[in-house]
Amino acid sequence: MPFSRPRWRRFALGAVAFSAAGALSTLGAGVANAAATQPTPWPDLSPVIGHVYVDDNTAAANTIGAFDRHLDGSLSPEPGSPFNAGGMGTGAGIASQGAVQLTPDGRFLIAVDAGSNQISVLQADPFGRLRLVPGGVVSSGGVDPVSVAVHGNLVYVANAEGSAPNVTGFTLNFFGQLQSLPGSTVSFPAGSQPGDVLFNSTGTTLVATLVGSSMISSFNVTPGGRLTAAPGSPAPGQGLGPFGSEFRPTNPDQLFVSNAHNTAPDSGTVSAFNVGANGTLSSVGGSPFADNQMAPCWVEISHDGQFLFTVNTASGTISRYSIAGNGALTLIGSTPVSATGGVGAVDARLSPDGRTLYVDESRINAVGAFAVEGGNLSELPGSPFPLPAGATPAGVVVTW
Repeated sequence: MPFSRPRWRRFALGAVAFSAAGALSTLGAGVANAAATQPTPWPDLSPVIGHVYVDDNTAAANTIGAFDRHLDGSLSPEPGSPFNAGGMGTGAGIASQGAVQLTPDGRFLIAVDAGSNQISVLQADPFGRLRLVPGGVVSSGGVDPVSVAVHGNLVYVANAEGSAPNVTGFTLNFFGQLQSLPGSTVSFPAGSQPGDVLFNSTGTTLVATLVGSSMISSFNVTPGGRLTAAPGSPAPGQGLGPFGSEFRPTNPDQLFVSNAHNTAPDSGTVSAFNVGANGTLSSVGGSPFADNQMAPCWVEISHDGQFLFTVNTASGTISRYSIAGNGALTLIGSTPVSATGGVGAVDARLSPDGRTLYVDESRINAVGAFAVEGGNLSELPGSPFPLPAGATPAGVVVTW
């Protein structure tokens, strides 16, 4: 997994040298006077502990925006960012969740190139800088790739093009190259518009939300990585435009889906499902659960499975829920994404330690950062953190 030990060492050695210089300058003085005459601390002493990456989806040559992630949750641009993704972006927002994903071992970043119908694989060095792996750009197996799912060495991509949407599978080898998986493509009716594709934590179930047809497709994953439709799949959603989705980290048999396209004022909802051993979906009692906002699109769940956050793109807020053991949701409240409003908040991802939630703000080409305390959020000082000009960020991943 990408890490930042060399940067930490530079920080630590600098601090030691700094203290030694201060000690020499106060040699012979009393302890109180020595403390009083220490030089002013460096303006930024928060060490780099990881990285944040977004798919910039830049027109023509697509890039990946990269940030150093500091201990206090703040971000600073990674030297060399943005990095070439190898394919082409569209220069417009991607209506999906999961446009960029990290492999479970942390070695590779997989991103959609929606403008060239490709997907790219990049590898991070110990400093967080990215490079394309040899042969790292391949056809997505369809048109308009928007979402990626990864489990082990198995990768599926959702292609959203209106007349021929599908999901297509690949295998990822040790060196980061993708090979198409024969017989893996599953086609959907025209206009279905898949918006998210994802595995549960055991890799036994794959789900695709179909935004255009307000359906949810669920599949069993065979030992060879191919898909078998669950009985009754695709199943009707519990609102218009089922969009973002996530399995509960502590229970691979509970699925949560946002319903983004309900039209009445403040009528957004989040649905909760139990997933059977054969992949069938059954509603949790009380579902769908009111959001009291508009266009809940992107879903993220705390690592302990206790809280759910959904980004309300039209309202410019993040709704916060507690999750009961049976999957029922209780709305805690909503947090504004930005005091300026209209920021086009989209995908969101928690840091590995669960202390910070990072949110793409596509309309202003930035990434917002929020401190997480249980089910409460507060925006960090300095947030949002700008991306390069021309970025329309889609997807976000966070590393140690």
